[in-house]
Amino acid sequence: MTARILLIDDHQIMRDGLRLLLREHPDLELVGSAFDSDAGWQAVVDLAPDLIVMDLDIPGEGGIALTARIRATHPDIKIVILTGHAEPQYIEAALQAGAEGYILKANGGADLLQALRSVLAGRNFLSQEVSHIVVNELRRHFDPPQKRGSALSTRESEVLKQIADGYSTKEIAFALGVSTKTIESHRMNLMEKLQINNVAELTKYALREGLTTLQPQKS
Repeated sequence: MTARILLIDDHQIMRDGLRLLLREHPDLELVGSAFDSDAGWQAVVDLAPDLIVMDLDIPGEGGIALTARIRATHPDIKIVILTGHAEPQYIEAALQAGAEGYILKANGGADLLQALRSVLAGRNFLSQEVSHIVVNELRRHFDPPQKRGSALSTRESEVLKQIADGYSTKEIAFALGVSTKTIESHRMNLMEKLQINNVAELTKYALREGLTTLQPQKS
């Protein structure tokens, strides 16, 4: 039985490329394409596809909002996101909106075909890169602070305390007798080890660990 595929992507080269790819696979048929959310919604209504391949950066309401709208009104239609966005927030939003698959445009045609067939068979599909991102995000959220900070060296803990106490990079470097570049390297290493993205979060971590009694400044 042939599955009916709809592509919603604002790049003509993507629409042409998918058409050429599916020509070689008789179980998958591209029945239509659209370049923005309005045309995509109309194509869903007119064509009733089995599966939609959708970019996130489409003109109009965007791929995530359109995914949620289709899921609410056409729950039997499968949706695979095909995008250049590898950021965790996009992946999370797309999956929460109801997408069953998420792959990157940098992946090859074989990955896309595997995604289409997996989702049509009732399974979720994340490309290998996306799976790694999702797992790392889960670890970041659920690892206890003491575990994440267990690998800090004595010097890193000292630098962290100074940062949390509100001292500047130049002041910390002077106090410890090292260069500002060294302190910047320590700060980057701290953020990577603790999986923290800014100084305010470093301060909150230091407060939890008892390295400082200062409260983080509100942003």
